[in-house]
Amino acid sequence: MAFSCFRAFESCKDHTEEHAQEVAAINVKLFSYNSIRSATQHFHPSNKIGGGGFGVVYKGILRNGTPVAIKCLSAESKQGTNEFLTEINMISNIQHPNLVQLVGCCVEGSDRMLIYEYMENNSIASALLSSKGKRIVLDWSKRAAICLGTASGLAFLHEEAEPNIVHRDIKASNVLLDGNLHPKIGDFGLAKLFPDNVTHVSTRVAGTVGYLAPEYAMQGKLTKKADVYSFGVLLLEIISGRSSSKAAFGVDLLILVEWTWKLNEEGRVLEIVDPELTDYPEAEVMRFIKVALFCTQAAYQQRPSMKQVVEMLSKEVRLNEKILTKPGVYRLHNSRKAGFGSLQTSSSHLKKGNQSVNPFATSAQFDSFQSATQMLPR
Repeated sequence: MAFSCFRAFESCKDHTEEHAQEVAAINVKLFSYNSIRSATQHFHPSNKIGGGGFGVVYKGILRNGTPVAIKCLSAESKQGTNEFLTEINMISNIQHPNLVQLVGCCVEGSDRMLIYEYMENNSIASALLSSKGKRIVLDWSKRAAICLGTASGLAFLHEEAEPNIVHRDIKASNVLLDGNLHPKIGDFGLAKLFPDNVTHVSTRVAGTVGYLAPEYAMQGKLTKKADVYSFGVLLLEIISGRSSSKAAFGVDLLILVEWTWKLNEEGRVLEIVDPELTDYPEAEVMRFIKVALFCTQAAYQQRPSMKQVVEMLSKEVRLNEKILTKPGVYRLHNSRKAGFGSLQTSSSHLKKGNQSVNPFATSAQFDSFQSATQMLPR
C-alpha cells in the first residue's frame, strides 16, 4: 500500500492560504507538512512506531518539545479537504479519558496526517502480547483496570458520542497505554475517512482476523455488537496473555475463544489464565472470563451492550450462565495450520436470515440487564 508521506516537499504557504477559510472553525491545530517532516526527522525509519490498515505511525517531537504520534493516512483516502476536515472536526469533538486525544492534523495536497497525543507504553499488543523481552509486567489489578477502562471508552463511543461510533477494529494494537498504563482506544472514527472497499484484511469487511464477529465477517452485518464481540476476544487476550490470532490450543488447534469455551464446559476455565499471574482473585477473574464468553456468543442479539459490559466488569454480579450460548468463530485457515484459506465458522446460529434462538422473551428484557445478571449484595 502506498503512503503519501514521502512525496517531494511542496511549499505549504499556498496551501495554508488556500484553506484558511476552510479550517477556520476546526477544533484542532493545523500543522504544516514541513513542521511534521521536521518533527519526525524526515520520517526516519527509526521513528516508525506502528502501522496498519489506515496508515503508518511515527513518533515526532514538536518544536516546543512535546512528543506526539503522527499517523500518515493511506493514499486510499480520497476525500477532498473540506470533507476530510469535517470528519476530523467530528473526531476532535469526541473526548473521553479512555480515548486517544487528537492534537491536530496536516492537510496539504494529497497528504493527510493526524497528530495524536503520544502514549509512552505503546499498546496492549506490545505490552502484553509481544516477545518477553519487550513486555511490561502487568499484575491482575493493572489488567482489570485496562479491561474496564477500554470497556468504558467503547461504551462511550457506542452510547454517548455524537454521532454514535462503531469502531470496527477493536484489537490489542488499537488500545494504547499511557505512562500510567491507563488505556485509551485509538483509530476511532477513522473508517469514515476511507472508501468502503478499503479493508484491513483480505475480506470485504474492515477488521482484523481473530477479532472479527462472524456475522460481520460472513454477512457484512455491522452493528455495535460486532465491537462487543471484538472486545470479548480482547478481554480473553488480556487475561491469558496470548494472542487470539497467533496462538492455537490442543490437538484440534482451537483458537482462543474456542479453547475458553471448551475449558468452561469442562469446568477448567481458569486454565486459560496467564501463567505469569501467580496471585489473583479467582472469583473476579472467573467473572471477567464469563463476561468475555457473553460478549462472543454466536447470535449477536444475545451479546450484552458495552454499557452492560462495564457494569458486569465493575460490580460483583452473578452471571446467569443458563442463557450463555456457544461462541461464534470466524477464521481463515489452511488445513490445520495457521494461514489463509477457506472461510470457516464453528457457529451453528449463523444461518441465512440470522434466525437464532433468543433465550429472552423480548429484546427489552435483555436490555434491562437484570435478565442476564443477578446482582449480589455488596
